[in-house]
Amino acid sequence: MNKLVVGCIVLGRLETNCYYLYREGGSEAIVVDPPLHADQIHVTLMEKGLTVKAILLTHGHFDHIMGVNELKEICEGATVYASKKEIPLLTDPSLNHSRLIGKEYKVNADVLLSDGDEAEISGMKFRMIETPGHSVGSCCYYFEEDNVLISGDTLFFESVGRTDFPTGSAGDLRTSISEKLWKLPNDTAVYPGHGDFTSIGHEKEYNPYCCELQ
Repeated sequence: MNKLVVGCIVLGRLETNCYYLYREGGSEAIVVDPPLHADQIHVTLMEKGLTVKAILLTHGHFDHIMGVNELKEICEGATVYASKKEIPLLTDPSLNHSRLIGKEYKVNADVLLSDGDEAEISGMKFRMIETPGHSVGSCCYYFEEDNVLISGDTLFFESVGRTDFPTGSAGDLRTSISEKLWKLPNDTAVYPGHGDFTSIGHEKEYNPYCCELQ
């Protein structure tokens, strides 16, 4: 099996990490959380000889979804995946905060996932892990064969996602991290929605918000 390559484009005022994943030598990619500038994402991937096969969403806040519809159109129907529990945020501009910036935005996912659901796209197999806390439908995508976790705004480098937005819960976030993410191998590479990359082991030892949860 060829190596899983994880690329990152940082986009928007909130510096969202938009990831693209593909098998080394392959031509089809998964894009995660396109915030804006779908044309820029498309051009970047085209320059690498890649086409977008699917779009994964870790949650429904505007800074993670506002490039979805345009990217799907440009890429002629890439399949959009999200947690079924995140439908309220994806479809309500007041909850996803796009209304606050004057650009009301909605997304309809093609595939709605539940905790533990698995899928394989172009040789890249992943499992969706429900991690409520940042929002009720926040989730992570775990590529077990490749030891990679896309953590969205659940777990950051030495920090965690805020919980004071609609449907957020500090208690749920702590439970998600302690009961779900801490069970992953320590050497799992973690790619968060903002900021630097990290690992499960590093966060267990150094994350001041949740290192006591292990």
